[in-house]
Amino acid sequence: CNLTSFYGVDGRVRSFDEIPHTGRNGWVNLVKFWREDRFRQLHKHMEKTFNTLGPIYREHVGTQSSVNIMLPSDISELFRSEGLHPRRMTLQPWATHRETRHHSKGVFLKNGEEWRADRLLLNKEVMMSAAVKRFLPLLDEVARDFCRMLRAKVEREGRGEEGRRSLTMDPSPDLFRFALEASCHVIYGERIGLFSSSPSLESQKFIWAVERMLATTPPLLYLPPRLLLRIGAPLWTQHASAWDHIFTHAEARIQRGYQQLSSSHGRGAEAGAAGGRYTGVLGQLMEKGQLSLDLIKANITELMAGGVDTTAVPLQFALFELGRNPKVQERVRQQVRVSWAQAGGDPQKALQEAPLLKGTVKEILRLYPVGTTVQRYPIKDIVLQNYHVPAGTMVQACLYPLGRSAEVFEDPLSFNPERWSSSREEGQRGDRTGFRSLAFGFGARQCVGRRIAENELQLLLMHVLLSFHLSVSYTEDISTTCTLILQPETPPRITFSKL
Repeated sequence: CNLTSFYGVDGRVRSFDEIPHTGRNGWVNLVKFWREDRFRQLHKHMEKTFNTLGPIYREHVGTQSSVNIMLPSDISELFRSEGLHPRRMTLQPWATHRETRHHSKGVFLKNGEEWRADRLLLNKEVMMSAAVKRFLPLLDEVARDFCRMLRAKVEREGRGEEGRRSLTMDPSPDLFRFALEASCHVIYGERIGLFSSSPSLESQKFIWAVERMLATTPPLLYLPPRLLLRIGAPLWTQHASAWDHIFTHAEARIQRGYQQLSSSHGRGAEAGAAGGRYTGVLGQLMEKGQLSLDLIKANITELMAGGVDTTAVPLQFALFELGRNPKVQERVRQQVRVSWAQAGGDPQKALQEAPLLKGTVKEILRLYPVGTTVQRYPIKDIVLQNYHVPAGTMVQACLYPLGRSAEVFEDPLSFNPERWSSSREEGQRGDRTGFRSLAFGFGARQCVGRRIAENELQLLLMHVLLSFHLSVSYTEDISTTCTLILQPETPPRITFSKL
């Protein structure tokens, strides 16, 4: 592209120091963040700052410095210079936990050649289409069971005549259980029975530990970890003990998987067969034996910790938006009914023929991105918005302002899954159509659990729409808050009416 179009009137690229910023002193800014509770409203703070300073700004908070961008053309430029081993911001508190506890690190916390080697092996089991084909039926089974449980609940506690009852409730506890059950089924190849009338306390404790781990991460990100180990005892101790609990939970299951594998091999079963059935991501990795047991442990634990809230929360938003947009809900349901009827029980076929489900997930993640930024460190100097950005600078693509920008999306605040349909690439502003849907990140370093998550979300919404009509009693926007992920301040109440 012709760089002269980037230059100012006097034809020069502006220096890094000229990028607008929110204040030079990181510690003053950190105090401001604490005082104004900006951590919990980080997404709104970014949106406000872009509105004030324009499409690029610098921010220095505590120990962290970044350049923040939000336009697809700039994001595209950033990803073009990410190199062979793209780097994200290291979540230092997580890394410090692994180091102090002498645990191996999974791909989330690794960089360079080491990251790449592990990631390629993992991709085979969680990203490639052959793997997706194998685990899709497991996700489908859990989604169907969830709806069976929900139907029974509505029948039991709902109002109205039998068979047509409706129930208004906060589905979030059940959605968290669904996400954990679905993750475990795919990762360990076994059900843990969370939809029974009395789900185990062990699982509830795991869910709480993940929530505590996520909630204690952001305040720890902006402070020097060594200092924290010494002084900030309570916050750090809470964070570390949450991770310890997550590791204990995963370790017990991995141990069991290992014993099952050894005993089936002892009985002379064929490799790849546990009587021919899919043994989950864990079983596959153990059988192939290319990753060491320690690395399998590290990555399985990261997958487990990263796969509960990140799917349960978008489902809350999705049920709410479908409930407050009945016409959209009906269009998605009509498409799902036809595709489900024609698929003959094959979940992959059903999803392929119902593109509006995928559109719904993209649209929810546009309005409510789970992770609010995607970060990269360019490997060469780049020019963004006519400013020089040196190699090695942390640059953040800010997804919340991007998703709600009228420069990028037509009618950005309306919930419209059809804007993503390939037949009508409308709802797009600017010449570039790429780099608008980045909730799972991009390229080689995109979310490793992406295929599990996308399919899990679509299958659950499909079965819910086949079983229930959704409505909400209040239609005001949900207030959102940022822990490490974007979530509702109070979970929305949804009315499920049996169809």
